[in-house]
Amino acid sequence: MTLPEPNASVPQDGLTPQASPTPQAGEEDEFLWLEDIHGAEQLAWVREQNSRTEALLVSAKYRRMEASVLEVLDSSDRIPMATKRGDWYYNFWRDEANPRGLWRRTGWDSYRQETPEWDVLLDLDELGRSEGRDWVFAGAQLLRPADGGREYRRALLSLSPDGGDAKEVREFDLDTRSFVDGGFRLPAAKTNVSWLDEDTLLVATDFGPGSMTASSYPRTVRVLRRGGTTADAEPFFEVPAEHVMAFAVHDSTPGFERTVAVDMIDFYNRRVHLRRDGGWDLIEVPTDVNVDLHRQWLVLRPRQDWECGGTLHPAGSLLVVELERFLAGERALTTLFTPDEHTALEAWSWTKDHLLLNLLQDVSSRIEVLTPREGSWARSVVTGMPALESVSVSAVDDEDESCGNDYWLVATGFTTPTSLLRGTAAAAGGAAAEPVKRSPSYFNDGGYRVEQHFAVSRDGTRVPYFQVASADLVLDGGNPTLLSGYGGFEISRTPAYSGAVGRSWLERRTPDGRGGVYVVANIRGGGEYGPSWHRAALRENRHRAYEDFAAVAQDLTRRGVTSRGHLGCEGRSNGGLLVGNMLTLYPELFGAVSCGVPLLDMRRYTRLSAGHSWIAEYGDPDDPAQWEFIRTFSPYHNVRAGAEYPPSFIWTATSDDRVGPVQARKMAARLQRLGHANAWFYESLEGGHTGAADNKQAARLHCYSHEFLWQQLA
Repeated sequence: MTLPEPNASVPQDGLTPQASPTPQAGEEDEFLWLEDIHGAEQLAWVREQNSRTEALLVSAKYRRMEASVLEVLDSSDRIPMATKRGDWYYNFWRDEANPRGLWRRTGWDSYRQETPEWDVLLDLDELGRSEGRDWVFAGAQLLRPADGGREYRRALLSLSPDGGDAKEVREFDLDTRSFVDGGFRLPAAKTNVSWLDEDTLLVATDFGPGSMTASSYPRTVRVLRRGGTTADAEPFFEVPAEHVMAFAVHDSTPGFERTVAVDMIDFYNRRVHLRRDGGWDLIEVPTDVNVDLHRQWLVLRPRQDWECGGTLHPAGSLLVVELERFLAGERALTTLFTPDEHTALEAWSWTKDHLLLNLLQDVSSRIEVLTPREGSWARSVVTGMPALESVSVSAVDDEDESCGNDYWLVATGFTTPTSLLRGTAAAAGGAAAEPVKRSPSYFNDGGYRVEQHFAVSRDGTRVPYFQVASADLVLDGGNPTLLSGYGGFEISRTPAYSGAVGRSWLERRTPDGRGGVYVVANIRGGGEYGPSWHRAALRENRHRAYEDFAAVAQDLTRRGVTSRGHLGCEGRSNGGLLVGNMLTLYPELFGAVSCGVPLLDMRRYTRLSAGHSWIAEYGDPDDPAQWEFIRTFSPYHNVRAGAEYPPSFIWTATSDDRVGPVQARKMAARLQRLGHANAWFYESLEGGHTGAADNKQAARLHCYSHEFLWQQLA
């Protein structure tokens, strides 16, 4: 999307953010002591805060709501999404009887049934009981059979001790349904691992002093052979300590076997290397070009305009060339997609012989199927895409010779329960995808209407947002409204069905019978209109994301949907930074704020957990010139005594090793010290960056947030 030049001196929406103080480089931080995550005094402070918050939120009525939301999360009728390997369809499942979950599999004929017959491979609850530790399942990597057969026998299972990003890796035998005695086992760390062959792994992990980057991720990849230890693993690939991470993967597709290593310089720049003749061949493209390899094809997506072979390729386009020709010097790239003002590439996926494009047109889905032909590519469009809904496609198993062109199609909307379909890609589009499973309705979704509106931001940019409300909504400014947003890392907020939101917000009623209104803002910093939409709110331009969100809030008031006393906002992670800035810069717009697992102290964020890896997004506060703009969106430094802030609920998790809990702790403590008694805090012990290690914990945090907002707004 082409953005107009900003006019920073004259707000076009009539809204001027509150002035903030100018923190000095050596400013005192009276709550540094809260950065000791597991200290006894610090955890005592957490427990005291939790008790205070629970006294505010928990009641008999609240418990009924939490039970209702947990019923949705534990429902046996929800879709068990599956990953196909060989003849089996693998799924990880949690419910009331299995809170930590089951890793299981079934055949296709069984999977299509309403109640499949599952073969349980690992019971996480039983594992926890036997080992005295509540493990959290973090994924599995299956080893392709060396003989070319269909029977997969070994896997690497990732298990987190607390739901954080650090995980233990163990070798698992699918035949005996047990861990391999004396097999591969890596201690808990932020680890990337890939099978090289049956007896060899490519491992990026914490190998000891000097092996981790400043971002807390591995900087070395080593070759670990069966029977060996990480101490004697052979060096394979390494990146500088100031880069984000190194990792390597082995592609075992028959006929296209290769090993790839990636030097992740920052979040948006990386170098991709191919292993050849005992050395590394760099794929020579600009570091901000996304690289994808599939069989003989090299697919490239530039994040900025890129001139290659005498042709200027726009940011966000998708390009293809045969890999061997490119490595030999060929630079005539075929353009498969070019963005326009309304359309962006959300994602792409390969089947065996076709390329599936997930496109967004003003944040509604469009699916295209591309097929290589001699000297050209055939193109077809999957028809019947509903407006204001999300549809995504991905390969079922592109390495299966018998069904390698099959794809999953997942359709969902704010009031449309999720459906899973299966189709076959072909040059002419193929037959219509057939329904496989459909989620039931968890609330009275037929009584609501979904609308898309556009607010005008401070610099004149049109910002889309979705509104979900009762079909008989009265536009008199009195409706309790929840505005949600993210606006970062090129992540798009698209329509999605949530029975939890339906029960905890839309179906609730005020004393005069009003229901809740739910709004999702598609602000800059996200990926709704491609990399230019994201880049428009990077670093020194971060304010645009906050101006966009404020413009949506103001538009909801202007249209009579709600008013300041009835409008709340909610965000997590980068979205927590977003709503933290709403609290400190735009408090006059909101009646309440819910801020989850947030970044808030932008002075020290690079020194906390994985924060150093996000310098490309926010800037480097240790550079005085960059701190000058970063300080303007550091909520922790912009809190003022005497300001009239709306009530705030700040929540986090002790085990979050990505953002960490300390920024949330310090923000709540500073608000309270400066006299803002309406600042509330809660910290979950488990769950990592999601704050939840099981469905019960997820239901609690979801309902705490919505109960807090409802109390303040309704």
